[in-house]
Amino acid sequence: MKLDILAFGSHPDDVELGCGATIAKEISFGKKVGVVDLTRGELGTRGSAEIRDKEASASARILGVSARENMEFSDGFFVNDKVHQLEIIKMIRKYRPEIVLCNAIDDRHIDHAKGSKLVSDACFLSGLRKIDTKFDGDDQWQEAWRPKFVYHYIQWKNIKPDFVVDVSGFIDKKIEAIKAYSSQFFDPGSEEPQTPISSVNFFDSVNYRARDLGRLIGVEHAEGFTVERYLGVNSLSDLV
Repeated sequence: MKLDILAFGSHPDDVELGCGATIAKEISFGKKVGVVDLTRGELGTRGSAEIRDKEASASARILGVSARENMEFSDGFFVNDKVHQLEIIKMIRKYRPEIVLCNAIDDRHIDHAKGSKLVSDACFLSGLRKIDTKFDGDDQWQEAWRPKFVYHYIQWKNIKPDFVVDVSGFIDKKIEAIKAYSSQFFDPGSEEPQTPISSVNFFDSVNYRARDLGRLIGVEHAEGFTVERYLGVNSLSDLV
């Protein structure tokens, strides 16, 4: 299955929090979008890997993504090395996306920046024909493939975006997808330990960040991204 967009997250829920509304909007345009979680989030204070597996599946159905996979890398301890890069390359060559979305370039959780660089490096390496890969269970050699664009969504830290996407009308879908992770976020009836992301303030911040970015470009809601190279437009009228 060839996808238009492949979104990577170090943990289940990273993609939803960072760019869930953008994904929902692109799917509404008929784009095929997939999500790849690098870990199962097994070191998370709340819930468990098994619970988060189910939550990720539920969230994928809400967003309407075409595929969702988990690399099962070690939460907290995966590294950006050849072994992990080759596994990401296999996934990129499997789905051949034009656009890759990945974690924030700098963030509170150490896995986010690590995941960001790992996926970015793998996107480049995936285009090198002399790197041979076979997808697990398949006897066919994969063809080289390099995505045209790599964009990094924004997470805990308020990184200044290089561009923002108008997601007005899709914030409710994003919130619904995030709420699928009921073990992780605010729940007044939960007896689990409190974490930085389980507070009311954090959950509210998802909406008010989108509203603030939207305010800056004159729309209701927006999501921000950073880029690794210059963005190009055909004309000034392409800008919102």
